[in-house]
Amino acid sequence: MRPKAVWRAHENAILAIRGWGNDKIITHGRDHRLVVWQLRLEDEQTLASVSPLQLTGDTPPQPWMLHILDVNTMNFCAFAGCPNIPGSNTTLVDDSSGTILVAVPNALLAESIDIFELPSQRRVHTVKPGGKHGMAMTLAVLYKERNLVLIAGFENGMCSVFVLYENAHEWITTYRGQSHSQPVLSLDVDAQGEYFISSAADSLIVKHPIPISSQTILPNATASVQNIAATDEATSAPPTAITGIGALFASQAKTSSIGKLGKKAWEDPIKVANTKHSGQQSLTIRSDGRVFATAGWDSKIRVYATKSLKELAVLKWHQVGVYATAFAQMKPQTGSASADSGKRLQNSPPTQEDVPDAVVPTPGEAVEMGVMTVKDRRLRRAKNTHWVVAGAKDGKLSLWDIY
Repeated sequence: MRPKAVWRAHENAILAIRGWGNDKIITHGRDHRLVVWQLRLEDEQTLASVSPLQLTGDTPPQPWMLHILDVNTMNFCAFAGCPNIPGSNTTLVDDSSGTILVAVPNALLAESIDIFELPSQRRVHTVKPGGKHGMAMTLAVLYKERNLVLIAGFENGMCSVFVLYENAHEWITTYRGQSHSQPVLSLDVDAQGEYFISSAADSLIVKHPIPISSQTILPNATASVQNIAATDEATSAPPTAITGIGALFASQAKTSSIGKLGKKAWEDPIKVANTKHSGQQSLTIRSDGRVFATAGWDSKIRVYATKSLKELAVLKWHQVGVYATAFAQMKPQTGSASADSGKRLQNSPPTQEDVPDAVVPTPGEAVEMGVMTVKDRRLRRAKNTHWVVAGAKDGKLSLWDIY
């Protein structure tokens, strides 16, 4: 692997980097800046292409800087973003609308979260979780059923889901899960927005729901039943029948008591797995939703099944802690066989039969490959391989072909 473009994006450590469309890159550094760069194919010719460790002398040239957003980076929480298209299920990489939302920790209150709009750089929302959860550690933002959803993992191990209904002005908390006992290090949402998976400084991997509405409770009705039971036990005399206007008032009072419905955030996760390995971060779900990977403080990359949270592979090569993982984008599967295979892996523990070892070309693709040159076949295979890449503390990258 050789670098195609090298430049100094920040004066301090970089927390996150994301693609925006096919010609923009967003970087988030600990120098309190979030920067949007324009990097077109023709721009690579004007940039340095040697390893950062080999750079000497003058500072290498930079790509065109489109936007700079001053943000809070006192903690280690990286930004999250999504296209600003209600009802859209696309990612930043696929976005072509030109307008996105970016979520970052609030500049004054580390537990609150600001949501900005780009390219206008206008702050459009501030979400205040309430309670003493500590700093926001990891974020995700998305649209689900035309409602804006913010997901946050906090310093005390809590994961919360906040929802802003379309045309509403007040955020509500629909989920509040306290499965982790240590700070949440990372989380990722599946492509359909049905669930998210979190990892923390403890050894747990937790799969959470993303509810759009809170659960409904009947606190007054429950209290009325308890009071009636206590009264029946305390007296041996049969209750006196109430007739006339008294019966009407009693009926209205009972209906009013039961009619007072309460709202409460959901609290139960979908599934919890104790991996026995503390400090897994940079949790990333592959675009097909079948597997996810984590980067471990113990220098190992682990791959899990999203349905069962079962460990599928442990990748060992790095000698120091691994900081980041990423998957290559999967091509959309076509055909009933591919759909059935994906459904099997989602609805049952993965087996060797369910998890493909290689990309099998269709008959049409096989004919096309027959007329390709050796170089073209290598490029095609590289583009279609199920790559997972990991980066470690020592600056080394490892590239793996997995499932």
